[in-house]
This record gives sequence, structure tokens and C-alpha cells, in this order.
Amino acid sequence: MDFEYTPKMKKLQAQLQEFMDKHVWPADEDYRRIADDGSYPEKLVDGLKERAKAEGLWNLFLPALKPDEPGTALTNLEYAPLAEIMGKLPWASEVFNCNAPDTGNMEILHLFATPEQRERWLLPLLEGKIRSAVSITEPDQASSDPTNLQTTIERDGDEYVINGRKWFTTGALHPKFAFTLVMGISDSRPDAPRHSRHSFVIVPANIPGFRIVRDVPIMHHHAPEGHCEVEFKDVRVPVSNLLGDEGAGFAVAQARLGPGRIHHCMRTIGQCELALDLMCERALTRRTFGKDLADYSNIRDWIAQSRIGIDQARLLNLYTSWLMDNQGNKAAQVLVSEIKVAAARLQTEVLDRAMQVYGACGITPDTPLSFLWTWGRALRFIDGPDEVHLRGIARNELKQARARLEARGVLPSAAE
Repeated sequence: MDFEYTPKMKKLQAQLQEFMDKHVWPADEDYRRIADDGSYPEKLVDGLKERAKAEGLWNLFLPALKPDEPGTALTNLEYAPLAEIMGKLPWASEVFNCNAPDTGNMEILHLFATPEQRERWLLPLLEGKIRSAVSITEPDQASSDPTNLQTTIERDGDEYVINGRKWFTTGALHPKFAFTLVMGISDSRPDAPRHSRHSFVIVPANIPGFRIVRDVPIMHHHAPEGHCEVEFKDVRVPVSNLLGDEGAGFAVAQARLGPGRIHHCMRTIGQCELALDLMCERALTRRTFGKDLADYSNIRDWIAQSRIGIDQARLLNLYTSWLMDNQGNKAAQVLVSEIKVAAARLQTEVLDRAMQVYGACGITPDTPLSFLWTWGRALRFIDGPDEVHLRGIARNELKQARARLEARGVLPSAAE
């Protein structure tokens, strides 16, 4: 396996870094000022998006673009270092139309949308003209096991009627929010197969019965695009809004979550790199008790441990991306869980060290450190809690161990 970035990847990294340095980072102060006033900086972001699109830095995440779809079709491996670069600034991914949850929604619309759905929803998303959300998690259910989801999607003639409550519907307050993908029970028979009871439907914004209950801050941070609790009360959509097959909601969800999970990890690694840069700069310029912070052995240990962790996570992420590109998402399922757990935990560790090096300043808004720490902590729930991923990793290890023991006759064969 070749770990060297190709000339194409190096060229794109340099181009993206130059764009970030020249256009995006200088806009951060204005973005935060507008967002802190309670508005989404739509005009600012739209201007940057047009510039990024003109420079070919658009839809970088999606490998399977068709001829009529705008963007730069990259593999997961090619996209990984670019996601790191844009991930250092949490809002920057939208500038390149690479922001969650739209990326995951575009992935599954690519796979499951009908021609009509593609024309109405996918193409405008690819153009950056609209934004979307996904509604899976429920406030009153243990949603780490999606079979617990209770939102209902019931057939009534040529329509589906949706009732339920969801939360963390990210993007529902975005001024370009146009639709959300809703997962719910479409087969309520007690004897229905456990993983064949749920479906996905497309629910347009501003449809009767759809209501934003509240915006839910994450670790006390408000996002201008919203992480909303939403209600569906007798929401009616045409049967043609079904995404994929009825009862195939789990397959749709898994197709969405694989790439989306590693995209989060790619951005997280970029944020850890930023934290390490800031930690080192602070250590070299701050003095206590007559010495630079960099002269203290514990500070040097934190710096070294952070570098080791970041490099380990990056290599695991690149390998996972490579495996997805070459053998498909299913082959990389366990590795996706591994990097998801490792990257989220790494972020809280590195950011915690960086905040400590900055002293009390590190927990104020004067640096991005405390915000990035909270995002790392939230990431241990986003796209599945650590415990679910650890369970899957352990199950895979035990399966392999059982096969070895069966082959040696230590355990009876499961087929017997």
C-alpha cells in the first residue's frame, strides 16, 4: 500500500489551502459576528460558494458524479486530506458544498432516488441552491438501536401520513432548508421482521403539520443552521416521496452513514492539527516562573502524545478510505467504527491538552479550542455512540476467534 499522496492530491491540497487562506479564514470574524447576532451568514457564504465553484473546488466528496452533475469527482482517499483542511474551520465545508448532513443525503439520493426525486431534490443540492436535513434520532427513544424508532409512516391511498417527533435535525433553520429525510415505521405488524419495518420518505419544508419545536444547543453552543427538535403531526406526502423501497430503511441508513462517518473523522483530524499548532505556538511564546512553557517536560509530553495520536488516526482513516474505494463500504464497516471511536476520543484529548496550555484563556471564546473540544465530545454520539461501535468491533473479533477455535475443534461448529 502506497502512503504517498499522488500529484493530483498534492495539487488539490495546495489549491484548497490557498483558497482557505485567501478567502475563507479572513471571513471568519464576519461569519461569527453575524452568527452570534442570531442570523445565518447567507450572503457571505453564498459569495464564497460561487468563488469556490468557479475554481473547481466543489462537491469534492462524491466519487460517482454523472456528466450533468457539477463537481470534482474524488475517491474517499483523495478527499480525506482536503476534508482535513476545510475541517479546521467548522463552517467552511459548506463553502465547497461538502457539509453534513447534505453530503450524506446526496450520497443516498444518488443511490436510491427516482428520476423525479433526482430532478427535484438531488440536482439543486449538488448546485448548492438548497440545503437539507435528516430526521432519524428521537428524544423519547434509545435511538442508538434504530429498531426503537417510533415515528410512523402510514400509507393512506396515494399518500404517506407521518406522525412523530425527532431531534438533532441539523440544518432545519438554514435559510435554504428545503427538505428533510425522515426514517420511521412503515410496517407496524408485530410479526414483521425487525429490520424490515422502517422506511425513508422525503418531507418538504413548510409542509402542513411539520413544525420546528426548538433549536437544541450542543454543549451550550448554538449553531446558526440549527440542531432542531421537530414535530410531524399528520404530515402528508405523496407516495412518490418514498426513498428506496418500503421497509428498506435500514439499508438506506447504512448506505448513508458509512461515508458520512469518515467525513466527520477527516474534519476532526484537521481540527486536532489546528489545536496542536496552537498548543505549540503558545508553548513557545508563554512564560511561567521564568521559563517558556515549551521547556516543561509535561508540555513536551502532551505535544508528542498529540502528534502520535493524530498520525495514528490519519493513517487509520486513510486506510479505511482506501478500503472503501477498493472493496466497497461494507468491507470497511468495522474500520469505519474503529476510526469513528478513535477520532472522537482523540479530539477531546488533544483539545483538552491545548486548553490547558492556554490556561484560563483556553476556555473562553478568544480561541477556537473550547468550541472544538465540545464538538469532539458531541462526536462521541453523532452517527452512533461509542458503545455501539465498540460492540460491533468486539463482535467481529469474537467471530474470528470462534472460527479459529472451531477449526481446531476446541468449540463445536455453529453449523452442527
